[in-house]
Amino acid sequence: MASSTSSVITLKINGEKHTLPVDHRTTLLDALRERLDLTGTKKGCDQGQCGACTVLLDGRRSVACLQLAVAAEGREITTIEGVADGERLHPVQQAFLDLDGYQCGYCTPGQICSAIGMIEEHAAGWPSAVTEDVRPQAGPPPLTAEEIRERMSGNLCRCGAYVAIVEAVARAAEARGDEGREDVVTDEAKEAVA
Repeated sequence: MASSTSSVITLKINGEKHTLPVDHRTTLLDALRERLDLTGTKKGCDQGQCGACTVLLDGRRSVACLQLAVAAEGREITTIEGVADGERLHPVQQAFLDLDGYQCGYCTPGQICSAIGMIEEHAAGWPSAVTEDVRPQAGPPPLTAEEIRERMSGNLCRCGAYVAIVEAVARAAEARGDEGREDVVTDEAKEAVA
């Protein structure tokens, strides 16, 4: 006897619960866009390579095109529609707006969600491929432009707004204060913002 190929699931998205029937093969991206009309999350490559569909799952960044909707049940999902605090933009959104960290805007929701997750990863001391001292006791490395570029490398911008994106991420990280450390964002990255 064949097993069922669909389920009724409840997804907690941006603080609200949504119950819907889905085929087990439905990606989180398709559930968000096609079933729940949350179209801020963009479909780019549909292969996990461009980052346009990046959302936050339990605060960590994830490409929604590779995440099955049924596997996201019980997790806290944050899309671009849920990062602002009412009318007040999230600091990353504000930095992207202030520094023109977008051109056509298609990749911007994924860039912003990825930057939010990246700043938290950095603050938690997670190293990147370019981090020189990866010992846990070293704490978060200085957030240089090179660190930002490496940490954001999973998000492509076809318009090439990378310079402004790095500047926006540096400004948002500096505004966050990263646990009161003033040396987190380097002078080089600060100059890129100035």
